Amino acid sequence: MPRVVVSIDQGTTGTRATVVDEEGSVLGYAYREHRQIYPRPGWVEHDPREIWLNTLDVVKRAMEAAGVGPGDVVAIGVTNQRETVVVWDPQSGEPLYNAIVWQCRRTAPLVEKLREEYLDLIYSRTGLFPDPYFSSTKIWWLLDNVPGLRERA
Repeated sequence: MPRVVVSIDQGTTGTRATVVDEEGSVLGYAYREHRQIYPRPGWVEHDPREIWLNTLDVVKRAMEAAGVGPGDVVAIGVTNQRETVVVWDPQSGEPLYNAIVWQCRRTAPLVEKLREEYLDLIYSRTGLFPDPYFSSTKIWWLLDNVPGLRERA
């Protein structure tokens, strides 16, 4: 029975899966793009359900291309979009809103408020300047702007 590792790279424009053997040789590969959603200028979202279905699809196709089954997988590695945020219902596992993508600038007004009031504190603790890129203001925006999310998250 072959022993393989499945790598899942969930990126900004699509999802890829690669199956490698113990020597690091690529046995199977699949890729699938997903939609970019732009509800307003400067806003970027992804549909988490679409990404999930694409992930299932590329893993299945990469494993089929490699000629392996679930019992052959000894490890799975996952990479993702880093600062992209999605909130899931803890009971159902369903997303409560689209994923807010790392490129999205919708939290710029919140970030300005943080810069005005807490710039030195934030920088002294994190070594970073507040920016809409980071996850925290995206979560803040979701909690304040998606009806019912705070109660369900």
